[in-house]
Amino acid sequence: MPTPSLEQEIRTLFQQRRVEYDDRSGSFTQLDFGFGDRSAKRYFAFDAKEKRQPYSLDNWKTAIPEAHFFILDDLACRKILLHAPNAGLLVRDTPHQRYLFFTVVDLFLMPKTRVNRAIHRTQLELKGKWLIDLRNGRPLSRLDELFAAINDYLNRRKAIFHETHACYGDYVGEEIGAGGIERRPEHWGKDFGATR
Repeated sequence: MPTPSLEQEIRTLFQQRRVEYDDRSGSFTQLDFGFGDRSAKRYFAFDAKEKRQPYSLDNWKTAIPEAHFFILDDLACRKILLHAPNAGLLVRDTPHQRYLFFTVVDLFLMPKTRVNRAIHRTQLELKGKWLIDLRNGRPLSRLDELFAAINDYLNRRKAIFHETHACYGDYVGEEIGAGGIERRPEHWGKDFGATR
């Protein structure tokens, strides 16, 4: 039996869990799926993308090993950003039989390379692409772990957006160093006085 599309697999999961959901997978302007309580600010929308086969690294300049390499549309990422903070991306990596979940925060902060790919239909156009490392997503061993991953993110929003002062995330391909001089109370007093 052929593997169902990722979109169909997600619909089946929602139906099995008896979770009401919005399916906008046919839209070019909306995220594919959404669910949750809007009044409690726990409505979450996400796009669903699939890596169907290995990429030819001869066509892309990247240091990311092919097993972890993935290409996203810049426009799709901007669409996720439009629905922030309760938005993200689900990737089904079919060659490696795994799922990966990225919050909008991960997509915004993780290392990436952006390139313009030439497309020639009737005239030459450019299409923005992100070259990303799938190891920067949250691995899910089964699709139904998506609900727990989204719930965990929603529960941590306050800490992520208001309480964590150090650089957020521990991403593959990034080394966070130290910079500047140590800040002391006299610096804050001077800064506060200069801006008020």
